[in-house]
Amino acid sequence: MVKEIERAGLPVVHMCTVVPISLTVGANRIVPTIAIPHPLGNPNLDSKDEKDLRRKLVEKALKALTTEVEDQTVFED
Repeated sequence: MVKEIERAGLPVVHMCTVVPISLTVGANRIVPTIAIPHPLGNPNLDSKDEKDLRRKLVEKALKALTTEVEDQTVFED
């Protein structure tokens, strides 16, 4: 689905816990997340730290969204 949205001219960021799967499906902008049961958070953190973690992931995704890419790119940090 990501490839079809990109083909329509809209950039897409695929946030995932298993990067090889994203690479296999052909996602262009990939942002690794935390863990399979909690991709965008960590329930073991206190609320402030979890909010900071989530903000960091969203900011990384926004940076990826505004970055021109030629090939598949994994945005680690």
